[in-house]
This record gives sequence, C-alpha cells and structure tokens, in this order.
Amino acid sequence: MSTDRITQLRSQTYAFSRAFTSNLTPSEILDRFFVADTSRKTFDGRAACEEYFKLLGEVLEFSPYTDTFPDANGFVVDPDADPGEGVKGRKGVVHVKAKAQFRAKKTGISWEEEFAYRLSGFDDAGRFEHWEIWADPLSAYNAVGGGDVHR
Repeated sequence: MSTDRITQLRSQTYAFSRAFTSNLTPSEILDRFFVADTSRKTFDGRAACEEYFKLLGEVLEFSPYTDTFPDANGFVVDPDADPGEGVKGRKGVVHVKAKAQFRAKKTGISWEEEFAYRLSGFDDAGRFEHWEIWADPLSAYNAVGGGDVHR
C-alpha cells in the first residue's frame, strides 16, 4: 500500500467533501472530482449525478455544518481495494461518514441526518468514478409529506 496514494486519495476526498460547504455548484464539484462519465444506472456516472443533484435540489435544502465532514484523517482509505464489478482498471476506495441538516422545501420540515458515502475507482489524478451514498430515506419521505411511518 503506497503512502503517497493514501495521502492523495485522502486529500482528494477531503477536498470533495469540503466542496459541499463552499458556494460551488453541483456541476462545478463534479467537474473537479468525477472521472469522465460511465454508463450505469442508479445515478451512476457524472451525468446521472447531475440529475441526482437536480432532483434533490428541487425537493430538499442541504445545510452543512462546519463539522459536517471529518478532517481528512477521519476518512477510511484503501488505495489498493478493488472497487468491484463495473469499475475497470481503477483501484481505491474511501469511506466517509458525515452529518447535516436537511429541509423539505414543500413542508418546511427539517431534520438532522447522518449519512455515509463511498468513493471508488480512482484515476491517477485522484478523481473517482463511482460514488455511493447511504442515508435514511424514511426521514426524507416523512419530511416531504409522504406520511409518518411511525404512527
């Protein structure tokens, strides 16, 4: 495991995470950090991520905290990990745990969400090909007026 590669992936992931607390648009963030588009579905690939941000932005507001993301040493980095099927020739996986406040635009209901994401398939410049996000979809469903599943 190369220390330089760990440092690069950690640094790029930190810069990517911090970009969400800046005034960059989703398109600018993806331009800087995402590998050229690939063809998969489930909001996979750069163009699909643009669509994901567009749809999310129509329904929810994202309000990051100053500590939404950990510092770069808080990321779990494996530069030699095989990211799995569909990512060809690129290695490396980084896991991030974060938190932020979200608000449903339609109802005004807000909540604090803890979420995690996994970046994988890094190129030589440290840009990633695959981004997976895990969060609580029921919180968003309830907030946008889908009902209270806890009744």
